Amino acid sequence: MADNSLTGSQRFDSMASEWDANAVRAALADSVSRAIIAHMPVRRPENALEFGCGTGLVTLRVALRCRMLTAVDTSREMLRLLNEKIAAGHVPNITTKLLDLAGEDGDSTLEGSFDFVFSSMTLHHIPDTASLLSILNGHMSPGGLLAIADLDAEDGLFHDDASEEVHSGFDRDKLEKMLEAAGFTSISFITVHVVEKKNRAGKHASYPVFLVTALKPQL
Repeated sequence: MADNSLTGSQRFDSMASEWDANAVRAALADSVSRAIIAHMPVRRPENALEFGCGTGLVTLRVALRCRMLTAVDTSREMLRLLNEKIAAGHVPNITTKLLDLAGEDGDSTLEGSFDFVFSSMTLHHIPDTASLLSILNGHMSPGGLLAIADLDAEDGLFHDDASEEVHSGFDRDKLEKMLEAAGFTSISFITVHVVEKKNRAGKHASYPVFLVTALKPQL
């Protein structure tokens, strides 16, 4: 039974130790990583940002293509595990930061201008999607690329915990309009993975995952 007293961060803290062992999640991370890398700028990003990095299933792969990468998450335990991987692998170009980017003080405490911003399966956990997209745009350098992987609009049964306050995926047309309103251009969607799982109703279902890329225009 779900503990409804847990905050989002506490819920992820409690799942961190078993996060990487989930085969469905690992397959998703593999597909998303490959898609993000395939759509990265030809020029190596100088200063990248990942929001919602978790234990680093995507982080560590993308970091190989970046000069510097800041990985942020709201879960202290997820970041602890990522930091262990960074230390074990002697990865010099990743900096982790405990930060709720969509929180009251998150925007003001994020430093730097980023030429590449990405995330995997995080956006549907953010209550105010439009606000976060605007915040991201504000922290990107002109010509920077945004790459977000997340769920297509779904039946509301994807998450096993019914108490989680999440979006039931995203309608691509509506998300495109939000990206445009936040100041992004050259918006493009592709399907990068399909999660096959038994949903909360006990039925086998297919849940497509998209990758949307968008540019912050040059000045």
